[in-house]
Amino acid sequence: MASNDLLARYADERLPRYTSYPTAPHFTAAVSSPIYREWLASLPASTPTSLYVHVPFCRSMCWYCGCHTVITRKDEPIADYLTALRREIVAVSDIIGAPPEVHHIHFGGGTPTIISPEAFHDLVRLLRAHFRVVDGAQIAVEIDPRTLTPAMAAALGGAGVTRVSFGVQTFDPAVQKAINRIQSFEQTATAVVALRAGGVDGMNFDLIYGLPQQTVQSCIETVQRCLELRPNRLSVFGYAHVPAFKKHQRKIVESDLPDSEQRLEQAEAIAAALVSAGYVRIGFDHYALPNDSLQRAQARGVLRRNFQGYTADGCAALIGFGASAIGRLPQGYVQNETVIRRYAEQTSQDGLAAVKGYWLTDDDRLRADIIERLMCDLEVDLGAAGAHGASSRVLAEAMPRLQALADEGLVRLEGTRIRMPEKCRMLVRTVASIFDAYLTTSSRTYSRAV
Repeated sequence: MASNDLLARYADERLPRYTSYPTAPHFTAAVSSPIYREWLASLPASTPTSLYVHVPFCRSMCWYCGCHTVITRKDEPIADYLTALRREIVAVSDIIGAPPEVHHIHFGGGTPTIISPEAFHDLVRLLRAHFRVVDGAQIAVEIDPRTLTPAMAAALGGAGVTRVSFGVQTFDPAVQKAINRIQSFEQTATAVVALRAGGVDGMNFDLIYGLPQQTVQSCIETVQRCLELRPNRLSVFGYAHVPAFKKHQRKIVESDLPDSEQRLEQAEAIAAALVSAGYVRIGFDHYALPNDSLQRAQARGVLRRNFQGYTADGCAALIGFGASAIGRLPQGYVQNETVIRRYAEQTSQDGLAAVKGYWLTDDDRLRADIIERLMCDLEVDLGAAGAHGASSRVLAEAMPRLQALADEGLVRLEGTRIRMPEKCRMLVRTVASIFDAYLTTSSRTYSRAV
């Protein structure tokens, strides 16, 4: 079957993005603060660790948004939240005792740069005081160029931030109006210049295809404007329209959304434009300049995937701070309370706010390894993925579906090795889902495969 026919056939499947396995809809209250406390207390000081800090506030709502965030025009709720956040950071540090080495810190949101420059410096200092942040640690921050002030741009550089992730999505004015996010190219360029002047060299741009009124031409024009600013990386996501879960998405006119064929054309046009400009494809939705750490990790076969997408972060533990933040410890996943008020109340009681999570089994670990390698490398050798046992059983269970995909040309089977041809890169989630033991039990609405 021709590659375009294959892509078209599977493009409409609703599948997880596999930033974790099992995925977040399968987290339960069986893992909450008492269990999380035990996990933290048993974390060896030798464990390389990453930190995630969630700031769930924005000044305005983008109608496409799928993040946990609330809108505020006032600063008081943000200040109150930061008090709770600091309580959690100190509590986690006290429980761990001997602090592990921290190699990566990621501030996500919402809009982390909604807080003041002074508050951001204080947060970074607090993290450095309670954890062993190594020299050269990677510190990344998600920003909204529309609200970034010169003072905040300077503060990010002064605090040691090494990379920022820009929300761009599109530069098409008609599409911007349809998603309630008006952002000029000049605003974005001004932010880039200010950050680079402040010493922040790493730049990632987030783009979205499949938005209302979006066309192939507008996607290409957005890429061309981005290339003028030459970011190190770009993340290109397909819009996930799930108004049942995100009520603000109901403001988007569904008849304005591109159909599956148009979404596929947009994704391929963006990919072709970026590859032509010298970017390397990373996984199925990231792009990086040659010699970027993502590209080097992919070339060495050590690319990873976490809640921020593709990453060169190979740390064995991730500690999440803030409302809705998700962490990963050797025993499994843990997620904090999502509602800000309840998050603050829980941190005031015992410092922790974990309300659900997942305790990993050996079978989960094996499947997680298989899925991650497929997502990162477009191939996996199940013979080498058997460290957790039972790889032959998993392969036998998956073989009927794998053989059907092989007959269509979506995969190649070479003994225990599964390979995807380059032309089918965009459908890697389809192949990965074969190894998801929980997919058919979830009622969650996922995003389209393309």
